[in-house]
Amino acid sequence: MSNPIAPKLSAHGAEMPTLGYGTMLFPEPEHAIELILHALNSGYRHIDTARKYGSEPWVGEAMRASGLPRDEIWVTTKVTEENAKADDFARSVDTSLEALGLDHVDLLLIHWPQPRVPLEETLGALAKAKRDGLARHIGVSNFTIPLLDEAMAKCPEPLITNQIEYHAYIRQDRLITACRKHGLLVTCHAPLARGAMLDDPVIVDIASTHGKTPAQIALRWLVQQSNVAIVPRALEISEIEENIGIFDFALSETEMARIVTLQDNNLRVINPEVRRPVWDEA
Repeated sequence: MSNPIAPKLSAHGAEMPTLGYGTMLFPEPEHAIELILHALNSGYRHIDTARKYGSEPWVGEAMRASGLPRDEIWVTTKVTEENAKADDFARSVDTSLEALGLDHVDLLLIHWPQPRVPLEETLGALAKAKRDGLARHIGVSNFTIPLLDEAMAKCPEPLITNQIEYHAYIRQDRLITACRKHGLLVTCHAPLARGAMLDDPVIVDIASTHGKTPAQIALRWLVQQSNVAIVPRALEISEIEENIGIFDFALSETEMARIVTLQDNNLRVINPEVRRPVWDEA
């Protein structure tokens, strides 16, 4: 299947592909390399992984098997909150690079905030990884408005994104406004709410109008917003191809507005009790 390459979004000197392939929770690890490789062969140029996911070795192997030049693939990885202290953070970055078989990643994120370690210490380690050439760009993930404001004030190097849960079933207006105020991209994890909205009558109706699937409508709604990137997971070849097939059509203003009303469902699908911060009010 021939698909267009996803457009890129700009922030603080970075040019990040709008669409990434999320690599969390592969149920069949032996199938992971095949899936990641198919994503690259289908036109994906952004792979999202993390130390916590355990998928970094498969990402590296698929990249090598693809034959694509290194500079054509944007790789994001993350340092887990267990490694928020500076020395632990540095070791985590080294471990990730070794697992990936790379000398640098394109984007390094703080995966979750860690209240037991001063944010300034973790941000210093994040910035050092960039200055040392281990990451071309840096950012945060799952940061609330107060944490984001603190990070922007204290990080010695520019941040480019906050990766957050955002989809048609959750309202994140205030947090997205804060990201835009700071010139950050919004990267959406769980952009399909783990499938929760795919039977919604509004999504299904709009999909039938365009001859697209509900997933494609839900993803298109996200990327059609300003400075919003997505990293959906896909566990089947067909889903990989489905998720990239969102750049050959557009939703009307009326359709965009209809989907906005679904945010009143206020469904948060990623809410781990152990490490979640106090979420912003909608």
